[in-house]
Amino acid sequence: QVQLVESGGGLVQAGGSLRLSCAASGRIFSRNSMGWYRQAPGKQRELVATITSGGTTNYADSVKGRFIISRDNAKNTVYLQMNSLKPEDTAVYYCNTGSRPTILAGTFASWGQGTQVTVSS
Repeated sequence: QVQLVESGGGLVQAGGSLRLSCAASGRIFSRNSMGWYRQAPGKQRELVATITSGGTTNYADSVKGRFIISRDNAKNTVYLQMNSLKPEDTAVYYCNTGSRPTILAGTFASWGQGTQVTVSS
């Protein structure tokens, strides 16, 4: 069982920045990928960014060039630096960890509580 605690969300004006953190504990494999997801009201959860254990990153087109995912393997923590925020980035942001196929599919049995990001226009 993996426990996930997301933090760092808040209210920010359009064009602003936030840095999210996600600390993972429990049964974690060092070779696992990690990913950030978001879910806006009335919409399905979507994958925002991923990072492999070796540091290879991928981003959804909607955030490419604005968001940066990074990880600290020693701390089992993944970060999401969000710059040039837009109102459409408003959502609850979640993280998770697993094999790359599972990260891409988003088919996890459990999720953390998420952290709310609200971007005002």
